[in-house]
Amino acid sequence: MFIFVYTFLLRNHLHAQGENALCRRMGDPNSPLLSKDGDVTIGAIFAIHIIEILPSFQFTQKPQSPCTRYAKGDFWMPQIMIFAIEEINRSETLLPNVSIGYRIYDNCGLRLSSMNATMALMNGHEFTAQETCNGQHFTNAIIGETDSSTTVILSRTTGSFKIPVISPSATCDCLSSRKDYPSFFRTIASDFHQSRALAYIVKHFGWTWVGALNSDNDYGNSGMAIFLNTAQEEGICVEYSEKFYRTEPEKLLKVVNIIKQSTAKVIVAFVSHVDMYNLLEQLYIQNITGLQIIGVEAWITAKSLITPKSFHVLGGSLGFAVRKIDVEGFLDYVKNEFWETAFPCSDENGKTSQYGLNCSINQNLPVLKNHSLNLPQIRYTTNVYKAVYAVANALHSLLKCKEKKGCEKGLTIQPQQVVEALKKVNFTVKFGDRVWFDSTGAAVAQYEVVNWQQDSDGSIQFKAVGYYDASLPPDQRFVLNTENIIWAGGQLEKPNSVCSESCPPGTRKAAQKGRPVCCYDCITCADGEISNETDSNNCQQCPGEYWSNTENTECVLKAVEFLSFTEVMGIVLVFFSLFGVGITVLVAILFYIKKDTPIVKANNSELSFLLLFSLTFCFLCSLTFIGRPTEWSCMLRHTAFGITFVLCISCVLGKTIVVLMAFKATLPGSNVMKWFGPAQKRLSVFAFTLIQVLICVLWLTISPPFPYKNMKYYNEKIILECSLGSTIGFWAVLGYIGLLALLCFVLAFLARKLPDNFNEAKFITFSMLIFCAVWITFIPAYVSSPGKCTVAVEIFAILASSFGLLFCIFTPKCYIILLKPEQNTKQHLMGKTQTKT
Repeated sequence: MFIFVYTFLLRNHLHAQGENALCRRMGDPNSPLLSKDGDVTIGAIFAIHIIEILPSFQFTQKPQSPCTRYAKGDFWMPQIMIFAIEEINRSETLLPNVSIGYRIYDNCGLRLSSMNATMALMNGHEFTAQETCNGQHFTNAIIGETDSSTTVILSRTTGSFKIPVISPSATCDCLSSRKDYPSFFRTIASDFHQSRALAYIVKHFGWTWVGALNSDNDYGNSGMAIFLNTAQEEGICVEYSEKFYRTEPEKLLKVVNIIKQSTAKVIVAFVSHVDMYNLLEQLYIQNITGLQIIGVEAWITAKSLITPKSFHVLGGSLGFAVRKIDVEGFLDYVKNEFWETAFPCSDENGKTSQYGLNCSINQNLPVLKNHSLNLPQIRYTTNVYKAVYAVANALHSLLKCKEKKGCEKGLTIQPQQVVEALKKVNFTVKFGDRVWFDSTGAAVAQYEVVNWQQDSDGSIQFKAVGYYDASLPPDQRFVLNTENIIWAGGQLEKPNSVCSESCPPGTRKAAQKGRPVCCYDCITCADGEISNETDSNNCQQCPGEYWSNTENTECVLKAVEFLSFTEVMGIVLVFFSLFGVGITVLVAILFYIKKDTPIVKANNSELSFLLLFSLTFCFLCSLTFIGRPTEWSCMLRHTAFGITFVLCISCVLGKTIVVLMAFKATLPGSNVMKWFGPAQKRLSVFAFTLIQVLICVLWLTISPPFPYKNMKYYNEKIILECSLGSTIGFWAVLGYIGLLALLCFVLAFLARKLPDNFNEAKFITFSMLIFCAVWITFIPAYVSSPGKCTVAVEIFAILASSFGLLFCIFTPKCYIILLKPEQNTKQHLMGKTQTKT
């Protein structure tokens, strides 16, 4: 408790002393490099010089920053700022009676110096009459920094005081957060657009396998993160993603070794200007060439990178650059006023300038003077010009300026008011660009696509080969003229950078295990599947009636298979069918000629002619099974087959019954023949056939056969066949034929040994044996035969059974009629019977 009370009292004592303390300056004053008083003040921080040797931090002496060499790029930013301020001060419409002053600091490209300059802008060195500290120095806005990392430091430091900061070249997307940087603005676009545009240009040229490098700072890390996300969305694979910084030479060497060992031919370099210079030196030393480098606005148009050895490495590089605009009057200002007033020692008179700059340490001023002749190439100067005019327009609205009455100078302007006014500015500068800030405080993204090319005289030029404009519709934002591009190594042909070559149509990509998705094998599509585009991820299944061609690139109609009249199998079957018809007709003619002979009369000539008639139709019905199935042919083939065969078997059955009845009639006292005379024979044939006709009618009525495309048996072709419709109807027709054939076989078998010189029952038995054997064999063959072979098996069964009946029943009779006419007598036919009797 005692310690707490003591601490509290000591704190109050020190606070009371601080209130009455005199202002004492600690350390050397940090004075602006360039300054001018005015009614309102704009501060600025630029890297006007660059360091050649890093300061030593041994803590044995006060560290010094040897900033001796001028930076060619940032050197002109304070000059364009002064030019714009003087232009506004002369204006009668913008801040007519208000003068703008400026305080411009040089940070030498060091973050420590940047912090010192920031604190100097926020605190003045003036003293009041009582020699007490006057507190904050009032600065209406700060223009700078040019580097994203130092801009983060500046914005975070000034953010608490709500002092507006406007950067002409800090592009890090991390600065877009209004929560973290509420008073930050920039007259350049955020890297969000540039990073995505990098991915778009890589995809546009078909490069799916790239390397990625970035500076290890806010600018590089934020930009590369956006690029990697966009690249993943666009299907681009990154072989490696490495970062380095200018103060880490060991890491730079490691990065160069990775580049040397990689297979990617394209590198996206999201690095700062200085880091790119260091990388360029190492690539040249290790003779790494032929790489297509895609750059960013930070270095792609940097004149300092143009050296005798740079094109050997960077020749053909592509990248996005800030648009090149010439500010009217600025070049004349630099030539006529700036060199004569700002740096009199540039005339080599050996005197010290008004800013205390000794001519002996400014040896590169003549180089800068020559460089000023090419001022339009310095692309960021226009952004400084816009920033000054943005602040002026914001102050113009806050001071309630009017063209003839002037401005109200007595108004007190708070930094927060300037911030709010900047959010509303919307004006057009004299070279035609409209200046306004979006919700993140950034300008609209507009880039030129430039290409490193070498002219005939050996000079390196940044040729514009396209543009990216985020203000345009999405389909018009990105335009490239590829015909004007010179590629890496001065080649006219675009390099190829892929992990795996493109898979041609007819194949699909199969990812390689453990590798990025851009590394894959090309697998041929399976039969029935196609891919009709390059680098297809999947093969598409062909529709039901289609099949893939031999290259698997398109679906073609499947071959339709059916037993046709033009193929060999169909011709053979037609031949045998017509041959059977011809033989049957000849036998009928022979029987008709010999109808009065005993052998024809003895074998029931009426049933014989009816049998020959039905056999003719049996041979002919096989033709209905050949040809393209149609609705009528499908119904006809099965019904004609069923009815004609039943008619045929009915006739054979009638002949068998006649044989049995004839034998019974020879027995004493038998009167059986009167019950099976000609009328009964006709009636029995008609009745048996009528039953089959009724079965067929029911089949056709309930569920008739119809043409059917069978795509299950073969994948690559369609079997055009007749579906049975009702399988019960089909097997009923077939079963009825089988029942009659079995009955006929049994009766003929019983009558095979009846006493007669010419017993027809033996031949009927043999014919029925063949008939049943054929159709019993047909069933498994029919079920197992594929495609048109099924139809051929059915036709073969019809022809075989028909030929069996024809040959077995009629061949013996024709043999006697033609070759043994002496046996064609009643005595011979009855001789054997009479002898036995």
